[in-house]
Amino acid sequence: MPQLQHNMWVVAARTAALSIITGGGKWVEIVAHADPLYQHLIVTAERKFWRCVENGEQPTLFGAEPPKPRIEAVRVVDMSSSNAWAEFAGVFTRTRSAYLEHEQAKVELKSLMPEDAKEATGHGIRAKRSKSGAVSFDLLGQVEGSHAAVQ
Repeated sequence: MPQLQHNMWVVAARTAALSIITGGGKWVEIVAHADPLYQHLIVTAERKFWRCVENGEQPTLFGAEPPKPRIEAVRVVDMSSSNAWAEFAGVFTRTRSAYLEHEQAKVELKSLMPEDAKEATGHGIRAKRSKSGAVSFDLLGQVEGSHAAVQ
């Protein structure tokens, strides 16, 4: 958005379009309308930054502290004395195979969903396809005794 607003300000345009090709190969166009207040704030920040470049000053983020650099991870730590670590390690170990089975089931369900389907339901779940093509799943509730043969 800042880049679109800046470009609209430079050429005095009222709208701009962002053209995106998603990972799934789908083309998406997002139209943005000019926001004079936002543009003013962007240009003010750009001018302030350029003054810092010219004067050699350290830029500040509108009075905010700059983010602290991440500390490089260099240690190897033994967590065997931590009760919390033990508890969550147990959960992780116990649920790992169920998680892998769950992820594989999602892959298989997605492959069974027709390409032109926006939504698919059955046996207590609903699969929804977003505009970008991503498929998400919801539980609809327990449906007992309604199993179909696997094809």
